[in-house]
Amino acid sequence: PEGVYHTLDLAGLSRREEKAFPRAVNALAGLLRPLLPPEREGVLVVGLGNRAITPDAVGPKAADRTFVTRHLIDMAPEHFGDFRPVSALAAGVLGTTGIESGEIVQAVCAKTGPKAVIAIDALAARRVERLCATVQLCDSGIAPGSGVGNHRFALNRESLGVPVIALGVPTVVDGATLCADLLEEAGQPSDPQALSGAPGATLIVTPRDIDQRVEDMAKVIGYAVSLALQPGLELEDLEALVE
Repeated sequence: PEGVYHTLDLAGLSRREEKAFPRAVNALAGLLRPLLPPEREGVLVVGLGNRAITPDAVGPKAADRTFVTRHLIDMAPEHFGDFRPVSALAAGVLGTTGIESGEIVQAVCAKTGPKAVIAIDALAARRVERLCATVQLCDSGIAPGSGVGNHRFALNRESLGVPVIALGVPTVVDGATLCADLLEEAGQPSDPQALSGAPGATLIVTPRDIDQRVEDMAKVIGYAVSLALQPGLELEDLEALVE
């Protein structure tokens, strides 16, 4: 759909470059901030995906790392009265809950009335070098599962009634795309579409160190979302509040 799209390259994070983490957090927060509603308006952060499957756990883990304030503003207004109301939800998946994650988000939005939703999910990569090395950001919503041919309830303005900002990290690549990339590196250009019928083309592949990469990317996203939503905070404040 038409909208604002960004792809942020965070390859320095996996290379453990000096100060890569704070640079990544601040860069992502800077891209996210212009897409948000005014400062005092509430936002719901939704972590999409299956917490029990590591490549699909970016969303729930990022939601865990988001600084939530909706309850604190009412409970301790003297300390948190100036903060934006933020709530977080790890919606689970249809196979474990029996409910579409989009239906859960729709019900929560109807009850809590946020002015925007930030949806965080794992993605399927089109190029191998983007695996766990980029964050994609858009203001047009997201259709969970569409990257692996498992289309679910779309989260967008039409379904939820409020703007939906989507954040995603590519954590898997399908076999056909992987083969096409390897052939291209060997000087034999190939079309993934032409390989889609080959044996192994339907395999879903993920890096061997996916556990650490998902932890790293989830922390970057959770912290970046929190900094964008609460511009009065610094990275050091979040480490004390969230960890």
